[in-house]
Amino acid sequence: MTPNPLYDQLRQGPFFIAGPCVIESQELLDEVAAELSRLRTLLNVPIVFKSSFDKANRTSGAAFRGPGVTKGLEMLAAVKSRFDLPLTTDIHESWQAPVVAEVVDILQIPAFLCRQTDLLLAAAHTGNIVNVKKAQFLSGADMHYPAEKIAETGNTQLLLTERGNMFGYNNLVVDFRNIPDMKALGYPVVMDCTHSVQRPGGAAGKTGGNREYVPLMAYAAQAFGANGYFLEVHPDPDTAPSDGPNMLYIKDLEGVMRNLLCAKSST
Repeated sequence: MTPNPLYDQLRQGPFFIAGPCVIESQELLDEVAAELSRLRTLLNVPIVFKSSFDKANRTSGAAFRGPGVTKGLEMLAAVKSRFDLPLTTDIHESWQAPVVAEVVDILQIPAFLCRQTDLLLAAAHTGNIVNVKKAQFLSGADMHYPAEKIAETGNTQLLLTERGNMFGYNNLVVDFRNIPDMKALGYPVVMDCTHSVQRPGGAAGKTGGNREYVPLMAYAAQAFGANGYFLEVHPDPDTAPSDGPNMLYIKDLEGVMRNLLCAKSST
């Protein structure tokens, strides 16, 4: 399979995956992408733009899901054209993999679906980079099996993402030992700093969270050897229709990135 220069760049680390949780409007995507483009140039660091065209795993059926695959991909393609940022978004069904791969650089497998063999294989066969989020019910070492399914197709352009484990009802806890355990599998490991502070279904039919812990998740993950950092950001997360309590204010992103990069350069 033809090597992807972006994957080689991500393997070297550090890198960032950032953007609003769900596509709300083209204006929002452009506002966030403009800031990410500025930070990429200012800090000379790889940044991948992320936003979801469909949040298929919302707590309530009445919750906002996004514009759908056709319109969502049009909007993401506009971001790539205007800001030259690589893209990632999540897929939930096998048929979406080849369609989405025409637009985005990295196919993201949601944590709940990381053991769905057909979905993993469909993503792998596109030849794109695949980012598999570790399920809330798996250990880092357990990610050997999803990674193996993908690698057996000949596609070894794989990222593994830590996003916490269930800790009783409506709560998550992060065992940072999962980061070196997944790195031992031979792939770059990403810390999902925002979804790790979720309180799933804990806000009256919505997912709650603790935004104040997001930077600490990033700093701790760095100490355990994370290669990349996943940070959902928004200009006004308290008004966002999905995952607002967990998203970082975009105005605070530069400070978090600088702290991580300064710590990296001093080691």
